[in-house]
Amino acid sequence: MLVERARAGDPRAVARLITLVESGDEVLPQVAAALAPYAGQAQVVGLTGSPGVGKSTTTNELVRALRARGHRVGVLAIDPSSPFTGGAILGDRVRMQDHATDPGVYIRSMSSRGHLGGLSAATPQAVRVLEGAGCDVVLVETVGVGQAEVEVASLADTTLVLLAPGMGDAIQAVKAGILEIADVFVVNKADRDGADATVRDIQGMIALGERGPGEWRPQVVRAIAARAEGIDDIAAAIDKHRGWLEQHDELRRRREARAAAEVEAIALGVLRNRIGSLRDGTELPTLAAKVADGAIDPYAAADELLAQLGA
Repeated sequence: MLVERARAGDPRAVARLITLVESGDEVLPQVAAALAPYAGQAQVVGLTGSPGVGKSTTTNELVRALRARGHRVGVLAIDPSSPFTGGAILGDRVRMQDHATDPGVYIRSMSSRGHLGGLSAATPQAVRVLEGAGCDVVLVETVGVGQAEVEVASLADTTLVLLAPGMGDAIQAVKAGILEIADVFVVNKADRDGADATVRDIQGMIALGERGPGEWRPQVVRAIAARAEGIDDIAAAIDKHRGWLEQHDELRRRREARAAAEVEAIALGVLRNRIGSLRDGTELPTLAAKVADGAIDPYAAADELLAQLGA
């Protein structure tokens, strides 16, 4: 079976499983059942930030540091897809060729396929595949995101927000959303002018945040990923946050919230498919005509549609 081969370290089996996840294959429920016993065995770290801050370079160096510790590492690098053609240039895997021949590293580029939030809709299940394949750490690198694309925080145990001096990030980072999802801020390209000001701005906004006793205070780390400087500090900040998660039972809470969101997304997907199948019949067009004519309101039509679906 594919799962058994993936557990044995067969990269082709891992690739095939993730392809099944991305395509929504009909065997996916059986695959998910086989992967279930291995859930929660990997530490999931998300990396997000604006385009050009060095996410891929930082990810590449983090892989190197984690491998030096003896960890088996999986990387899911999400690339944007064209809203016109649906195509994507999956370039992150190309930028991480340093680890291409390392059997302890699995790197997969995934297209966002129009999914908003900086991830692909298939990312949560792909994480499960890498957990099942025996990865100790899974790094999820998002699409270059804006202020509202914060979905990675609902997937990761620890979320890194990368910024760079001179890109306006000192202001963008302190806005609601991005500030709230960061467990660790990484000021990359810290050899540039303005790095000190960026660090001060972030620390100032963190100080203004309201936190109760024992709550996590986001760490701010400087790095120059292109020269592999500051990577050990990033890894230490991740370790510190992991310790806090376990000490305060926050790791379990986050993973339960992640599972709830995953179940909800699957259920909504099933409903969308059922509604889509109604478009070929008469029920939905009939209800739509009644709403357009003012015979019924859209809420009543939705209730009737759900009743027909048995929901």
